[in-house]
Amino acid sequence: MLPIPLIQLQCSANSYDWGKIGNDSAAARFAAATTQSGFKIEESRPYAELWMGTHPSNPSKDVNTGLTLLELVNGNTTLLSHGIAEKYEGKLPFLFKILSIQKALSIQAHPDKKLAERLHSEDPKNYPDDNHKPEMTIAVTPFDGFCGFRPLSEIVSFLKSIPQLRALVGESKADLFIAAVGDKADANDEAIIATNKKALKDLFEAVMTAEDAHIKKLAGELVESATQTPESFGGKEYGGKEFADLIIRLDGQFPGDIGLFCSFLLNYVKLQPGEAMFLQANDPHAYLSGDIVECMAASDNVVRAGFTPKYKDVKNLVSMLTYSYAPISEQKMRPVPYPRGSNSKSDVPTSILYDPPIDEFAVVKTELKSGNSEKFEPIEGPSIIIATSGKGKISVGPKTEVLHSGHVYFVGATATLRLEAEEDLVAFRAFCELAK
Repeated sequence: MLPIPLIQLQCSANSYDWGKIGNDSAAARFAAATTQSGFKIEESRPYAELWMGTHPSNPSKDVNTGLTLLELVNGNTTLLSHGIAEKYEGKLPFLFKILSIQKALSIQAHPDKKLAERLHSEDPKNYPDDNHKPEMTIAVTPFDGFCGFRPLSEIVSFLKSIPQLRALVGESKADLFIAAVGDKADANDEAIIATNKKALKDLFEAVMTAEDAHIKKLAGELVESATQTPESFGGKEYGGKEFADLIIRLDGQFPGDIGLFCSFLLNYVKLQPGEAMFLQANDPHAYLSGDIVECMAASDNVVRAGFTPKYKDVKNLVSMLTYSYAPISEQKMRPVPYPRGSNSKSDVPTSILYDPPIDEFAVVKTELKSGNSEKFEPIEGPSIIIATSGKGKISVGPKTEVLHSGHVYFVGATATLRLEAEEDLVAFRAFCELAK
């Protein structure tokens, strides 16, 4: 008889410079919640990410046996389902994370599958695997970041109101972009969109390839302007004190960095807890602050070009981007009631589904008031669940375990799951299921 497919996981917290410090980091608190790991939080150390999955860079382990999750699913493919085990070569197709962000992450994008294979073949040190990395972000605490290119009308406005941006790209290139976009910034014609994307690529390349000395000089002037005239900084329509404060904050973290000028080209987004955005491969972005749940295809490939001391690959970043442009409202996701929970028909469903347009993953968020419970129909694939607040219990068949904030469990394919709240409980469950 096979064991009941409910396995508590020990997951490790990575320490990167951009992480929150000590107990302020949700990633650290969640790692420490699994006491069997022996993990102790160092109060002066930054903790950035909690990884949940089979990725070899930081694999999760069974708290009872010490076996990695990859070893467990390889030894029993029914945990994944035979179809997923075959399609994804015996590995979990997604990587689930908690990120605790104190300072800006790099201006970056993740390659599509074809590019990932080439980058890994050419430079395995900086691109450690050959997989693509579309990803989804769900806010646990208030979050801000950059996501995708702004509508072109906003970029034109900044080129007219920010002299340092014009000076960086050059007067002629700034005027060429403004003239090329003209009154066609919001056009839906495919030929015009293609022309606009070409103009946006030329502008972004001019920003990213500017000389370091020129960048630092103009960044100093930019920060001085933001400090002295915050109310009018960047123009009345898209700028103002909040944007000035953002520039000053980012310069405090990465003085004179090219990322300051990317702020005028990329959407600035704020997410409240429960709000989410999806980032396709080849979309530029940067996380700036907050605690988030992140789910992605199982990859660790990042092409960086700003706000980072790590390897910068400007050439590949410029060439790989799609140069799609849209307001941030189009980047945000719209979760729907999760139809396979027992409370889905109630006036206020307790589980909602974030379902991005890819095969590797979707995420369910469940919020239960103290004393309430919810039962979930089987999923024909694997899942990982983490409680981000509260206390309760998790059950599969006759097996019941404690589920407190920070606890992580793997749930095998076809298992019927039940959650029960002893205190108000919030949990996120990432899963993969083949389309029928």
